[in-house]
Amino acid sequence: MAMTSRGSWPSSMGRHQLDFVLLLVLLAVGISVPVFALLPSLPRGEKIITSSRKFYIKDDIFWKDGIAFQIIGGDLHYFRVLPEYWEDRLLRAKVLGLNTIQVYVPWNLHEPKPGMMVFEGIGDLVSFLKLCQKLDFLVMLRAGPYICGEWDLGGFPAWLLAVKPRLQLRTSDPAYLKLVERWWDVLLPKVFPLLYSNGGPVIMVQIENEYGSYGNDKAYLRNLVSMARGHLGDDIIVYTTDGGRRETLEKGTVPADDVYSAVDFTTGDDPWPIFELQKKFNAPGRSPPLSSEFYTGWLTHWGEKIAKTDAEFTAASLEKILSRNGSAVLYMVHGGTNFGFYNGANTGSKEFDYKPDLTSYDYDAPIKESGDIDNPKFQALQRVIKKYNAVTHSITPSKKLKAYGLIKMKMTTSLFDLVSMTDPADVITSANPISMESAEQMFGFLLYESSYITKKSGNILRIPKVHDRAQVFVSCLSQDVDVRVLSYIGTTERWNNQPISLPTTECNSNTSLFILVENMGRVNYGPYIFDEKGILSSVYLDGQILHGWKMIPMPFHNLNQMPNLSFEMHHTKKRSEKFNLTNDVSQKEPALFAGEFFIDSAEEIKDTYLSFNGWGKGVAFVNKFNIGRYWPSVGPQCNLYVPAPLLKPGKNTLVIFELESPHLELLLEAVDRQDFTCGSNDSKVDQL
Repeated sequence: MAMTSRGSWPSSMGRHQLDFVLLLVLLAVGISVPVFALLPSLPRGEKIITSSRKFYIKDDIFWKDGIAFQIIGGDLHYFRVLPEYWEDRLLRAKVLGLNTIQVYVPWNLHEPKPGMMVFEGIGDLVSFLKLCQKLDFLVMLRAGPYICGEWDLGGFPAWLLAVKPRLQLRTSDPAYLKLVERWWDVLLPKVFPLLYSNGGPVIMVQIENEYGSYGNDKAYLRNLVSMARGHLGDDIIVYTTDGGRRETLEKGTVPADDVYSAVDFTTGDDPWPIFELQKKFNAPGRSPPLSSEFYTGWLTHWGEKIAKTDAEFTAASLEKILSRNGSAVLYMVHGGTNFGFYNGANTGSKEFDYKPDLTSYDYDAPIKESGDIDNPKFQALQRVIKKYNAVTHSITPSKKLKAYGLIKMKMTTSLFDLVSMTDPADVITSANPISMESAEQMFGFLLYESSYITKKSGNILRIPKVHDRAQVFVSCLSQDVDVRVLSYIGTTERWNNQPISLPTTECNSNTSLFILVENMGRVNYGPYIFDEKGILSSVYLDGQILHGWKMIPMPFHNLNQMPNLSFEMHHTKKRSEKFNLTNDVSQKEPALFAGEFFIDSAEEIKDTYLSFNGWGKGVAFVNKFNIGRYWPSVGPQCNLYVPAPLLKPGKNTLVIFELESPHLELLLEAVDRQDFTCGSNDSKVDQL
């Protein structure tokens, strides 16, 4: 998905041992167009004799085993839905009337470390594709290697950013292509048996994603086509998706290699002039009109009002395509959730104009984040779709949610406790700060430590380039580690980078400086995609470079990572005990908080939402699973979705890493509703 290809809104729409620590707390769309007016109605009963299963293009029509086929599909991402809910969400898409599922493959989920391939759990792509086939869906597979999708780094593994010499992503750079080839040498052999011609559901495979909005390296695209054909053969339809403008289609298509070019465009745009343009970038007779991303909603960044689109407007726009035998794929049919640290981000015209995505990827899709289909958009789209594809499945009831009530939290581990528990072997020393990627930590937090001599008039700290958010603390170096006090000084951010005044301290020796940097999600679209994290410049104290740094990893666990130690809910240090005795919630030191709630029986286990109203900013884990980031003070998302499969009868454990200000009464609440009303409706992260 791409921002420029979609255009503006129609007027009616408006991510060695600190693992131990986490484990300790976690385990944690008509105007008539003559060319298309001649497009025949789909002869659904008319067959062409074929000798085998075959999906192909002829006479500007898709054909499935000799029968004309209209794709009425939807994007649904296995990596944004728990595996236990894959079938449920697919069935709801079936009830909507869809016949095809389109899905991205995020490289970073499957190869989190170089050479380490993961295809289990939420990464079990093969099982998801087989489930699609079981439910009689065809599949359009978007193999990347770049996917965009509001996903961290557009699906690229973050370790690519640490390769030296620096890789030129999304180009014909040989070093980059070699790594893509290594990845596809694993991925595509898994896909080959699942091609439609081999008895599987996969009818088309997309290379790259909206490349015409980024570059113009035809050699790169031809290399990808060659790799795909080498593994999948010449019969599979290889396709591209680009914005429905001449400029993007000229740059992003590969007509000489007989690659089918699909288009996307803003919902509400007249589709048929765009489909006529599409024909100019496909071989004669090989341009069935297809909107491969028909937007049912839109993404939302932190600090924005939640994106909403009108149900009837969306349905009417879809009918403009389907009523003249065009094909469309709903983006999204079901958005799901950016669990873990995998949310993406966008930028404005400048790199510092940074806009991270919400944890929720609800997208205002017809199937809501929790699976709800009892909503106007689902009903409006279903009324249109059933005219063109008979709905044979009955409506399944929307899933019930349960409010489990208040949860009392207790502080268990302070930031200093985390520091003291870090294995010295995991601490990196350097004259200057290094990036997270250089420290081989791809997600979470990195703590930078140095020291300086305090001036009586105070000091001025400046960090010219930090990605993405840095909280600054000082402490007396001479104090005993158990009683040292971290004093919060201020926060500087990528989108609001300001100098910080360090006050005079009465330390007997040098003053320790701690800078906790949060990776809030890598840019997934546009020119600034090479988005390293951490402190990316020298640090200046009173105009002079400050040397002598330690980098202390605080990665926590990401999606599909399994902790290997048991969580023990106890206070690890005297500081934690003192906090709970005094209930000092005014302090700004980040800390881990833990709580429990009980479910009487398996029958009582339902989806729920955790309300973070009254809390500051952080990340949460339920029964060791990273359910994502919260930031209610900025909003608009107030609650985090907790799917029922994460819960169990009896005791359920909740751990949060609170960065700023705990709830005054240290209370969280499990509620039965989604909520996007937090923060200021007109605020922007880059204006905070």
